[in-house]
Amino acid sequence: MKLLIIGAGGVGTSAAMIIKRAGKEGEWAEKVVISDYNLERAEEVAALCGKDRFYSDKINAKDRANIKEVIKRHGITFVMNAVEPDFNENIFDTCLETGVGYLDCAMTLSTRHPDKPYKLPYIKLGDYQFEKHDEWEKAGNMAIVGSGAEPGMANVFAKYAAKHLFDIIDEINVRDGDNYQIPGYDGVFFGFSVWTTIEECLNPPVIWEKGRGWFCTENFSEPEVFDFPGGIGAVEVTNVEHEEVMLVPRVIDCNRVTFKYGVPREMRVLVKNLEACGMDSATRVIKVGDTEITPRDFLVKVVPTPAESSAAMIGKGCAGTWVTGTKDGKRRSVYLYQVSDNQECLKKYTTNSVVAQTAVSPVIMMELVSKGIWNMKGVHGPESFDPDPFIERLAKYEFPAGIREMDSEYADALNKQELLRCNE
Repeated sequence: MKLLIIGAGGVGTSAAMIIKRAGKEGEWAEKVVISDYNLERAEEVAALCGKDRFYSDKINAKDRANIKEVIKRHGITFVMNAVEPDFNENIFDTCLETGVGYLDCAMTLSTRHPDKPYKLPYIKLGDYQFEKHDEWEKAGNMAIVGSGAEPGMANVFAKYAAKHLFDIIDEINVRDGDNYQIPGYDGVFFGFSVWTTIEECLNPPVIWEKGRGWFCTENFSEPEVFDFPGGIGAVEVTNVEHEEVMLVPRVIDCNRVTFKYGVPREMRVLVKNLEACGMDSATRVIKVGDTEITPRDFLVKVVPTPAESSAAMIGKGCAGTWVTGTKDGKRRSVYLYQVSDNQECLKKYTTNSVVAQTAVSPVIMMELVSKGIWNMKGVHGPESFDPDPFIERLAKYEFPAGIREMDSEYADALNKQELLRCNE
């Protein structure tokens, strides 16, 4: 595979560093081109990785002709889109036109319902891409969408549970939480893209239910406390718009799908205040001096970046999928997860744990594509593929997965069997 990574930010850098750190196991990527509008940044990342297989180039993700030029210049066969999702349509369509494979970590953006935004969906995350499935399939090409940690790894966990752990699934509930902090600092900080955080927190959250389909609810609704593994502990999580809800029920038979994230109360207040004064807008153009810019893009430039904030950040983040249903006629509840430590990721990849955890999934998926293990033409989410080879490779890439058997009838039966074996 000759790989083009578009975006040398946190996720793009992490992906390149993970491939480099894998050594011979990462040689499925025979050529890796790290590209960015900021050529100097792309060159820095390529230098970190070494010059044997890693190259840099300047790219304008808004310019299809320029993307085509870069693809042709390097003989690219596969593109990893690691920029903000407002560039997705352009990159996605260019890959279809040029006949190269495509992967992104977040799908094309949603548009809220004009009349009932907190009740009904309108244009959902990924709708633009799935509408072009037949075109991609006819072209004999493949696009894997929503392929980070969440969405991505979480979707694979759901498919693994459906394949191995349950006879019937009731609910698939993605739960994300952390205990990140910056010692001595009490303010709000961003551990992930400022642009994307504002987008997903302020859009109406979507829930899916069998017989009802997709529907929307209020921002940060239905708070619950979830006990996360890895020493993180109890975290309050709330509904947030996310791709898993759009992806999982397309493929996996279940009754309900939700996504809840541990957004700190201070962050919830901040983003709602930004919305109240119009600073969240990604479409309204304002003039600042001789330059025109959207309020959100202005914020991205003035707010401390995740890279700046995360250098002193300690703690762990957990991405996981909580699945309930029945197994052998008994109610079962299981949480499949991956926990990453921020300071460890900074040492290994020069990036924080949020973006490193996001990047490992596309790296694994691209290896599976390069080896023909994952091969389905058209537009698909990660839940469409065999989960086993992905799960096996998480440990190889230093992001091992875990599984927690929650309290249930099935867990009680397992404990009883274990007790009987101990008494034999």
